Amino acid sequence: MATTADFRNGLIIEYNGELWAISEFQHVKPGKGPAFVRTKLKNVITGKVIPNTFTSGVKINIQRVERRTYQYLYNEGDTYHFMNSETFEQTYIDKAMVPSPHLMKEGQEVTISYHAENDTPMICEMPTYVVLQVTYTEPGDRGNTATNTFKDAELETGAIIKVPLFINEGDKIKIDTRTGDYSERVKE
Repeated sequence: MATTADFRNGLIIEYNGELWAISEFQHVKPGKGPAFVRTKLKNVITGKVIPNTFTSGVKINIQRVERRTYQYLYNEGDTYHFMNSETFEQTYIDKAMVPSPHLMKEGQEVTISYHAENDTPMICEMPTYVVLQVTYTEPGDRGNTATNTFKDAELETGAIIKVPLFINEGDKIKIDTRTGDYSERVKE
């Protein structure tokens, strides 16, 4: 058991039967009354952020989380298969745990966080940006970079996103996995 004196950003604790990560904390010593710790907690599984106040010195249950690097292999419906990059052990997780499954291509590395006590996967984290090739789009307009208009483009993973008019078939583009939006064209 630990106390509020052990709080630090990124610490995973068990609170109300769920796992929460401390994203912010502040020790407060008011002129009148006991000291307390004001925190912002982020749910490890759902991502919901809540404010919470702990009385100073209260006991908390710290949870251990392990981060492991995996390589994406393939998917069967809603089940995604991954291979551990160090031990070559294979695992699978549900599609709901993958943040942007439509932007994942075979061989891509992801980080999967496991609850250390019962060895269950909790979060799958993709890299912030991925580089994918455009397999189909309407022909581009050369020099048309001044306007802010977009067209549809199909990527090598089958995903369809909006890209600027100057993007052509065969171009490699960088995509933000958090939003699924076009970021920039990659020069080779």
